[in-house]
Amino acid sequence: MSTSTSLAPSIREQFRRTPLRVADQKNVPKHPEPEGSVEEIRLHRKQRLAAAFRLFAKFGYDHGIAGHITARDPELPDHFWVNPLAVPFAQIKVSDLLLVSHDGDIVIGDRPVNTAAFAIHSQVHTARPDVVAAAHAHALAGKAWSSLGRLLDPITQDALTFYGSHSLYADFNGVVLDKAEGRNIAEALGPNKLVILQNHGFLTIGRSVEEAAWLFVTADQSAHAQLLAEAAGRPKLVRHEVAEPLGRSRSFGGFSFAPYWDVITAEQPDLFD
Repeated sequence: MSTSTSLAPSIREQFRRTPLRVADQKNVPKHPEPEGSVEEIRLHRKQRLAAAFRLFAKFGYDHGIAGHITARDPELPDHFWVNPLAVPFAQIKVSDLLLVSHDGDIVIGDRPVNTAAFAIHSQVHTARPDVVAAAHAHALAGKAWSSLGRLLDPITQDALTFYGSHSLYADFNGVVLDKAEGRNIAEALGPNKLVILQNHGFLTIGRSVEEAAWLFVTADQSAHAQLLAEAAGRPKLVRHEVAEPLGRSRSFGGFSFAPYWDVITAEQPDLFD
């Protein structure tokens, strides 16, 4: 009879001296931004912004010249960082990002900016001082869902993120080229995390770039899930008393971006250039 099993060290020898109690674990951080100088916060936002564009490309959210994500500057709150027009999401670097004022001045960078990006984001950032970042792209599921002129239903755990905290802009006036239409979108967004732009797509906001990007991914995937579920049958709705606290919560949005950040920065370190 072999004695290898009896000679092997016990798994208990690998135990922590003081076990970590699940109930005692600290809550995940609500705001992933660092506390530091303006320069450190600015760099943090710009790096996450470049990473978010790379992530959107991996998810297939890049569609021609459409789509934009912005990050408010921490020193100049009436300015935001944004992607230059027609630069592929998959190739955006920190050094590519433009700094644009809410008045329409490109103060850092020598490339053009998407006019729709300025018209929408300048008004969203103006209307919502709490917003650090906003994300909009022509993702397939979001476009399809927006044509229905409906809010998302509480049919999955992920969709509950938006329960009672998203709205519908029930109009379409063509490509957004002026600030008045941007104001209409900002008004339709209201205090929410997501606004569905009818016949257009989704726009999400966050108190960090990470939160805005993660919410966009979640919204698009939730729309995809509901389209599939309704094609197969009649989805069951989650009860209001269960859904409401999750829709109100802002605890996990930014932190949920962390795995994406780890993957994209390991795969594509040139985004930091």
